[in-house]
Amino acid sequence: MTATPGMLIRQLFVLLVLMTIPAWYDESTVDGNSFDRDLIDSDATGYAIVDTGQTRCYDDREEFDTCPAAGEPFYGQDNQHDGHASNYTDNGDGTVTDNVTGLMWQQSPDTDGDGIIDANDKLSYDEAVARAGTFDLAGYNDWRLPTIKEVYSLIDFSGLDPSGYTGSDTYSLTPFIDTAYFDFAYGDTGAGERIIDAQYASGTLYVANTANDGGRTMFGVNFADGRIKGYGLSLFGSDKTFFVIYVRGNTGYGKNDFTDNGDGTVSDYATGLMWSQNDGGDGLDWQETLAWVEEKNAEYYLGYSDWRLPNAKELQSIVDYTRSPDTTGTAAINPLFDATSIINEAGQTDYPCYWSSTTHANWTAWPGTYGVYVAFGRAMGYMNGTWVDVHGAGAQRSDPKAGNPTDYPTGHGPQGDAIRIYNYVRLVRDVEFI
Repeated sequence: MTATPGMLIRQLFVLLVLMTIPAWYDESTVDGNSFDRDLIDSDATGYAIVDTGQTRCYDDREEFDTCPAAGEPFYGQDNQHDGHASNYTDNGDGTVTDNVTGLMWQQSPDTDGDGIIDANDKLSYDEAVARAGTFDLAGYNDWRLPTIKEVYSLIDFSGLDPSGYTGSDTYSLTPFIDTAYFDFAYGDTGAGERIIDAQYASGTLYVANTANDGGRTMFGVNFADGRIKGYGLSLFGSDKTFFVIYVRGNTGYGKNDFTDNGDGTVSDYATGLMWSQNDGGDGLDWQETLAWVEEKNAEYYLGYSDWRLPNAKELQSIVDYTRSPDTTGTAAINPLFDATSIINEAGQTDYPCYWSSTTHANWTAWPGTYGVYVAFGRAMGYMNGTWVDVHGAGAQRSDPKAGNPTDYPTGHGPQGDAIRIYNYVRLVRDVEFI
């Protein structure tokens, strides 16, 4: 059989991916418990995306007793596609090694070392950056404040969002981080904080500004409510503070290596994922989105029949945090991709939010009500009587999977998060290793 140009491109891609797999990454080792923590001292590269940890299937209201089969409504969601299962090693010295990503983490945000995680442990962004330069733990002094992609690698969507929870007992709550390995505490209500105030700092600043008290905005991960948001670095005239855990090793983590395959697909050598270059072009609710993916597979779209809706962490992996509508006039994604232009709630030219296959379980709603999305345009909110970019392009929030957006004329929640419901879709598939 004569090789076609497309076949040659795919064969070359496979060869290059195999050549760029990190030297420390051995599948049999990663899946076991024999990872050598000293290997993290090398200049390992690579961007293995840790699975979301979601082990259940949902419709737009409840959990399924049995996950739907192909051709049934809601087929193709997060739990039905396997990824790199999380695999940590507690090193017994205040550090945790992630055996999938090659990153080593500070185990606890107990900054003052008093054995209690509370508001006193939180640092401002500038304090967190400065402290990393002198931080020493377990004999290492090359710790750094993690990027937003590094800290998001720790998120675990087996958590339960306590937004709206009015109780004071957090014993029955489940955070979005693996507490078998990482120390965690909810917000310090004794110091006037909310239970959900467990925002962790990253070193990634938003390239534009949000409405959060003006000035600089930092992307952080909230392991209490399971979201990425842009946080203003000042709050009511004072520095806003965050939990901080430092990271070391694999300085290549989170760095994409995209190639335009010339056939409507873009491959990322770093993650081993292939993406559709164009998005779906229209807003759909969550069930419609999953069905649309199945339609594309039946059509053998772009030459493949194994496309899927990306999970939350896969989708966030292609955000380009150097770009935004206000600074580059584009979506927060590499220019190799096309993003449909929309008009947002403020009447601005903008770019969509994209559905993931991941459900965002909430304490005060039916467990399947909300789905995770990532904003590649402004993350709009209704504040002080106007629509503004409240959380930044690259935020990860959640929408009801079904319903009518007009039921939310001023958004939802304390910052009036825009509720669109009809979000967009971008397809992903795994690269075929031969």
